[in-house]
Amino acid sequence: MMSTRRAFLATSTAVIFLPKISLAQTPIILRASVGMQHIGPEGFPDTEIWRYDGNVPGPAIRVKQGERITREFLNELPQGSSVHWHGIRIDNKMDGVVGLTQDAVPTGDTFLYNFVAPDAGTYWYHPHNRTWEQMARGLYGPIIVEEATPPEIDRDEVFLIDDWRLTREGEIEESFGPSMDWSHGGRSGNWVTINGRAPTDHRVQHNERLRLRLVNVSNARIYSLALTGLEGWIIALDGQPLEAPVQMEHLVLAPAQRADLILDVTAAGGEDGALTMQNGDDVYTLARFRVAGTVRPVRMAMPDALAPNPVPALGNLETAKSVDLHMEGGAMGRMQGAMLDGQMKTMQELVENDLFWAFNGTAGMPKEPLLTAKLGETVRIKIINDTSFPHAMHLHGFHFRTIAKDNSQGPLRDTILVERGEVTEIAFVADNLGDWLLHCHMLEHTAAGMLTWLKVI
Repeated sequence: MMSTRRAFLATSTAVIFLPKISLAQTPIILRASVGMQHIGPEGFPDTEIWRYDGNVPGPAIRVKQGERITREFLNELPQGSSVHWHGIRIDNKMDGVVGLTQDAVPTGDTFLYNFVAPDAGTYWYHPHNRTWEQMARGLYGPIIVEEATPPEIDRDEVFLIDDWRLTREGEIEESFGPSMDWSHGGRSGNWVTINGRAPTDHRVQHNERLRLRLVNVSNARIYSLALTGLEGWIIALDGQPLEAPVQMEHLVLAPAQRADLILDVTAAGGEDGALTMQNGDDVYTLARFRVAGTVRPVRMAMPDALAPNPVPALGNLETAKSVDLHMEGGAMGRMQGAMLDGQMKTMQELVENDLFWAFNGTAGMPKEPLLTAKLGETVRIKIINDTSFPHAMHLHGFHFRTIAKDNSQGPLRDTILVERGEVTEIAFVADNLGDWLLHCHMLEHTAAGMLTWLKVI
């Protein structure tokens, strides 16, 4: 026993004098690769997908508000890629936009992402190179930034809602290039999943309180969502808390948008609740909540509003820097041509270059920014949708508010759905230096010309 003790002490002493290893020096690897996963209906074979860390969706990144996220992205895909941290007000060089803030990470190479998450809420990550293909193959994952004082709940669930275009053999349909999708509504799938799996049952109890975080990770599908057997409130949109909870009755979730819900299970024991989506005249169940037992005799009280995030308040809207963003093109549009690389092109010439849409008369990324703002300046952008399709407009680096004609302000968002024929004005404080992308998050629309950028100096 004494010999063993001496050996242990000798070993322990040696360990004490070894160099200390800092965990901050060894970032977690986020690995993108090709793999197989069962995403189709029962009886279908596994599908070849692209994934982060071996699964669709990728691993949930969960940190506390104000903490740092450090990930070394390792690209094992057959094409270059990057990671965009959607909705996080981030340092510009960490934004992951290939061609604007960084180069694509080649196959076999790495890129270190290192940034602080300033705002509590629900966010997500995805590639920003050939996004229309890479996301349709499964590259996305959730980011949860926890509040200092979270609401009282029994369970916290994250639902990443996606639609896949599958063949009869269970393979991803390979028409990623220019097609009817690019000039119409974008790529929509024929099979919807929650967290990369077929809609499944969830065991709950009567009067149980859930926090349900919904993320639309589809390329282009707009979800019309409703609840049965559950009642509650919307407490945050795109990660940003609402000033007061709003009764949840019906929710439209455009591509890239998120919604945080606080829900009580009102269905009785032996009954079912459901999250449903409407598609035309049909209603489909995305998640079924099977009720067994009761967690408490009565419902909990209405939740308080979440604490606001440190997003700067808008300045004087009358003196704000303003610019128009005119959307044109697409099928059934009136666009006859647009500028491309400094030259006017006919619609036929644009189509030959796989371009169908334009912002302010320019198809594709312009050489000059839509606007240049000084740091701290309030900016207004009037978005005019002169097309036959809705567009989910996403601004990188900031959260904005919609501005009504009477100058009243809507909730903070990072992605706004602008319906066809609609004019929507947004405003934000340009408090983040750098070059920032503004684009339609119907991903085929971005690829076919609907993108521009802003500069903050």
